[in-house]
Amino acid sequence: MARTHDDDWDLASSVGATATMVAAGRAMATKDPRGLINDPFADPLVRAVGVDFFIKMMNGELDLAEIQNSSPARMQAMLDGMVVRTKYFDDYFINATNGGIRQAVILASGLDARAYRLPWPVGTVVYELDQPQVIDFKTTTLTKIGAEPTAVRRTIPIDLRGDWPAALQAAGWDAMAPTAWLAEGLLIYLPPEAQDLLFDNITAVSAADSTIATEFVPGIVDFDAEQAREMAGTLRDHGLDIDMSSLVYSGERNHVVDYLNGIGWLVEGVTRTELFQLNGLTVPDPADDDPLGEIIFISGGLPG
Repeated sequence: MARTHDDDWDLASSVGATATMVAAGRAMATKDPRGLINDPFADPLVRAVGVDFFIKMMNGELDLAEIQNSSPARMQAMLDGMVVRTKYFDDYFINATNGGIRQAVILASGLDARAYRLPWPVGTVVYELDQPQVIDFKTTTLTKIGAEPTAVRRTIPIDLRGDWPAALQAAGWDAMAPTAWLAEGLLIYLPPEAQDLLFDNITAVSAADSTIATEFVPGIVDFDAEQAREMAGTLRDHGLDIDMSSLVYSGERNHVVDYLNGIGWLVEGVTRTELFQLNGLTVPDPADDDPLGEIIFISGGLPG
């Protein structure tokens, strides 16, 4: 089903299912003997969602290369891509709080468990924003397994198309103090104008010395919807109904680095290839590369 301006979802449908897919990737990456990331909560969260495809994927019961008519090298590249993405944003928060920031905001938090697994300094408050059913599910599931946040965790059950800055302030967020903002895996699910509005809203309420991290997916500009539909058909044959062609917004949009720098931030981007190299991972052959192209990971700060 195509996106609409007022659609919603849970973690087994629509955009929510992609959050579960990403968490399944983190669970698999956590088992990697290289130990570059550690998310012990991804596996139980995905199992609680209950999508059989993802559970079998984590159990190693599915040959993803065969299902996707792809090579094992490409599947490894996708897993390594999840490793470097997760580590980049983990390190971002660690560096931000080491620099003195004591409040973090995770937009469209999905199954992100950083409030439970990162070494937050005492007194740090982590705000999570997402659909009410997503927030409720994650909180309930982690409580059931006895998980305790490593920071003060405050949840804001709201759609980002609503007045989320007001809801954030109502939850106790301090607009006068610097904030570490994160928008991970979000932008391709926003229309181009909504992407700009998101950053405008963040900038409008950010104190000096705030930081921001996100990513830019150049391939979304000329996204191959037909290829995505073909892939969705293959996955549907194995019980997974995710059609990216109906979930993402393709076409021209502002480059995030240029846009953020243009509205007062000082940010830089690093390519996924560079992150592979920095972390000692094999850079994928072009034939095994991500279909969305060379993802650019972005972070920086708002000078005073």
